[in-house]
Amino acid sequence: MSLNSIYGEILNEHNLRPSHKGTLDAPTIMLEGRNPTCGDDIFLQLKVADDGTIEDGSFYGSGCAISQASVDMMLDLIIGESRERAVEIAGTFMKMIRGEASEEELEELDEASVLKDISHMPARVKCAVLGWHTMEEMLLKGRSQGAGHEDHCTTE
Repeated sequence: MSLNSIYGEILNEHNLRPSHKGTLDAPTIMLEGRNPTCGDDIFLQLKVADDGTIEDGSFYGSGCAISQASVDMMLDLIIGESRERAVEIAGTFMKMIRGEASEEELEELDEASVLKDISHMPARVKCAVLGWHTMEEMLLKGRSQGAGHEDHCTTE
C-alpha cells in the first residue's frame, strides 16, 4: 500500500467517521474557528477539569475533509492531556506543517502526521491548522467560564 493510499485512508476515516464530532453536555470551554478562505466553520468544545486535564472534547460545524479530519485527530491526541501538554502538541503540529519537525516529533503526532506534506498545498494549510489554532487560543487565553457557560468567539 502506497503512502498516498494510507494518507487518503486515514483522512477519509477521520472525515467520514469522526470519533469526536457532535456536542458535549456542559462544555467548560467553547470557541468557534472559521476559515473564510474556504468556508470551514467549526465549534470546538472541551471539558477541562479543575486540575487542567482535558477530560473530553468534541466539534461540530462544516468544512472540507482536511479541516474535519485534522480536528478529529487533534482531539484524539489531546483528550486526557493537561492544557500545557495539549499546547505543546499543537506546537509540534505547527512545526510539522512548517517542515521543521523531527522524526520523533512526527511519531508523537501519530495519525496527525499524515498531514506533514500539506505545506506543499498552501491553500490547504489553513484547513489543516484551523482546529489546532482554535484549541490553542482556547487554552492559552484561559477561556474557561465554568460548567454550563460557553464562550462564543471567532478565530481566523
